Amino acid sequence: MTFDNGPVNLLDPDTNLRLPMAERDMFQTTDLVPRLAEYGYTCRGSRCSGWSRSPPQRLSMDTLAVLCAILDCSPADLITVKEVRRQIAKPTASGESATSTGAVPPVRRVRVRRPDDL
Repeated sequence: MTFDNGPVNLLDPDTNLRLPMAERDMFQTTDLVPRLAEYGYTCRGSRCSGWSRSPPQRLSMDTLAVLCAILDCSPADLITVKEVRRQIAKPTASGESATSTGAVPPVRRVRVRRPDDL
């Protein structure tokens, strides 16, 4: 396993949904469901609660705009991005990548044989 010459800067997004909600007397993410419905956006409670627990991997611009309208805030109030420096494992020269334990699994060679009578 080889490493890059130094740490890599990565972006780590996080959501700040709870504070703007609390400022508007919304203390549960299910409180957003009827407000989202006013904008024609249907959301299950479990999906809405996921927004406050951990940052979603994808969030549409429409959803972000509706959340900003409901909470009367800007996207910068809802999303913070911090820079994190991490060491990233690079693939070896043979193209293999290391596993989480650091060991490279052995290469398995398979020979395909045809039946003699074909």
